Amino acid sequence: MPLAIAFAQYILCEKANPKQPPANAISLFGEGEVGTIEKNWEDSCGVCTSCIQIEKLAHPDLHFSYPAIKRDKKHDKVTSADYMPEWRQFIQDNPYGNANDWIDFLKENPATKVESPANKQANITSAECEAILNQLSLKAFQSEYKIMILWMPEYLQAEGNKLLKIIEEPAPNTVFILVTENENEILPTILSRAQLIKIPTYSNEAITAALAAREVSAEVAEKIAFLSEGNLREALQLVENNEEDWQELLRSWLNSILKYHVGSQLKWIEDISKIGRDKQKQFLRYFLHLIRQALKVRYLDEKNLTGVPEKEADFSQRLNKMCSLEALEAMVDEIDKAIYHIERNAHAKMLFHSLTIRLYYIIKDNSLILVN
Repeated sequence: MPLAIAFAQYILCEKANPKQPPANAISLFGEGEVGTIEKNWEDSCGVCTSCIQIEKLAHPDLHFSYPAIKRDKKHDKVTSADYMPEWRQFIQDNPYGNANDWIDFLKENPATKVESPANKQANITSAECEAILNQLSLKAFQSEYKIMILWMPEYLQAEGNKLLKIIEEPAPNTVFILVTENENEILPTILSRAQLIKIPTYSNEAITAALAAREVSAEVAEKIAFLSEGNLREALQLVENNEEDWQELLRSWLNSILKYHVGSQLKWIEDISKIGRDKQKQFLRYFLHLIRQALKVRYLDEKNLTGVPEKEADFSQRLNKMCSLEALEAMVDEIDKAIYHIERNAHAKMLFHSLTIRLYYIIKDNSLILVN
């Protein structure tokens, strides 16, 4: 999303893309003859009226569409416009947030006044598609271009077909930017009309630098950069929960599984069910990190763990002794499923009870008690 907004800002910037460019200038998207202009703007200026408006997400020619939740039974036709103040606050506070973060933000924000929020599902509705068509049918108010940033188009169902014509043949100077986590979940009819640009993950060095800019200590930043695997959102959430000892929690869980101590398992399940969905997902992702490192140790040289914290490297080696390759693969599959269900509000106690039983049967033939 920050990249999409930055691109939109560049298009709408009054200095990077003036309404009356020099006669010998190249147009914004590369057409025209090569010429020399007074200044080569390789980025938006950041100081013109348009740039200031976009920083506040309030430019009249920059439109947003995103999943929304019905407020109550009286408001059947929910659109993005119903939540624009909340959207601006969410993006400014959490620019790397995902759809679950946005939905949680709506449900926890008293200003939204959503009735029975736990039972509400976010969606991009048919009414929203009609609103998009209406917005883009109007002339640009201030700039040469109109831009629609459609965030999480995978939330579009069959109603998304209403947008096919305008996506395939938009009006002049109309730009669609679709921001997605998983292009495979987008309607094929929409995906076939879009140009796919995959954004690479961040390097560990880039995440370390980003965290350092947020006054995170070098030691903690390096550790979190390793665990986040190029995901800046994940890194920022790990910073918030840096005090959590996931490894000790994992040791306790695996020991109760391997010893088949039902009382300890039930206590552990009770404890983890109280920590909240975000922390539960982070814990399981931490477990996945260790399994992946275990696979690297198994098939690559142990020297490939250079830079990995000593405790994590030791734990990964112990996982190799505890589990066969097939067991590790099965564990990854079960943990991925658990994360998927947590994101969809699965009952925490039932989920971790089921996962505990499944892990027991996966690793019961490779018994090794993890000790400090």
